[in-house]
Amino acid sequence: MQVHNSLARMDRTHLLSDQDIAHPGPSCPAGSYADPNTVPNDGATAPPADLMPVVPGYESLGPNVIPPSDFGAAQPQAPSRAPERRFDIPAIAEELAQEAFIKYASSKCCYSSKPAKEMVFTDLQSLNTYRYRLETFTESRTTEWDSEPYNGQVVDGFGVAPAPWSIPVPIPALFQDCKKSVRVPHTSTVKGCHSCLNLGRSACSRCVNSGRTRCGSCSGMGRTSSDQRCIMCQGSGMIRCHSCGGVGSITCKTCKGQGKLLCFIKLQMTWKNNMNVAVIDKGSGFPVELLDQITGEKLLTDMAAVVYPVVSFPDSSVNAASESAVREHQAQFATTCRILQQRQTIELIPITRVHYAWNEKTHIYFVYGTEHKVYTKDYPAKCCCCSIL
Repeated sequence: MQVHNSLARMDRTHLLSDQDIAHPGPSCPAGSYADPNTVPNDGATAPPADLMPVVPGYESLGPNVIPPSDFGAAQPQAPSRAPERRFDIPAIAEELAQEAFIKYASSKCCYSSKPAKEMVFTDLQSLNTYRYRLETFTESRTTEWDSEPYNGQVVDGFGVAPAPWSIPVPIPALFQDCKKSVRVPHTSTVKGCHSCLNLGRSACSRCVNSGRTRCGSCSGMGRTSSDQRCIMCQGSGMIRCHSCGGVGSITCKTCKGQGKLLCFIKLQMTWKNNMNVAVIDKGSGFPVELLDQITGEKLLTDMAAVVYPVVSFPDSSVNAASESAVREHQAQFATTCRILQQRQTIELIPITRVHYAWNEKTHIYFVYGTEHKVYTKDYPAKCCCCSIL
């Protein structure tokens, strides 16, 4: 028995539950979006942290996630033991197995279709393969100083700033990765722009504050290759800087020429769908990584704020995989993130191992998934170019 663990792309099917009703919110597009009360900073950056005031409750800003406050997470309830049921899929019929093999051979430009058409079946074996998936939808929060150009807008700098986890933010659609940022109330302050020293303008990097750059037509020589005076620079070798218009400075990109910044603490929320996938394979010799994009028959779906490990599935390896995954996710996320919802599923993936004879030799191939895909590593009739490759 082999258990194969891998990260898989998340299942974006949105299943309704009590969690959806308790935490309604807009779906989140890819990437991040700003809170309506937060004006995008257009590239503005906050002054160095040592120049900013210390806000109670926000003494340690930075990329490290903030441990969640006590949400009184519900403990999972052990389900009543369901009657045991065998989940078996019989081997596919010989006609379907041969049809899939012929289609597979035809899709390969260097494969002869003769083995697929002339083969003689010797055995078809059904291999019940289960895929267990645990999804844990979490929210994590971080804080940092941010800023925007100050244009006389209201400065919300009075009052006590609420704790990071006490700020209500609508939760997006479940099991979908998302990011969102909001401004922490009562943390705003006005500071002089650190990039331009409150001037609103910065030295032009192209002309180094001189307003003039070397002429490109004569490479600064003042004369052309024919020893004529350069018309572009009138023989001086220098022309007016196009970047700053000859002024020698440009509008500060940080404060947009205002000379001041409205600084505030930004709260960043990250919602992530964390995956744990285990494929229970009975040593069939089939490469289980091929099953990542294969559809199976869904046997069980269980969703709750905290799921209880599967305990009564007929295959004990599935129960062990579930217990391991639930324990691992609890240890990994319970103290660093807020677990919003969990979902566990079990799928039965049909795999048939086909033994056949052709040209007085025996060979094996697999037909797998509801799509009836074929895998084999010893197709008996390839042209020479395939052998070279």
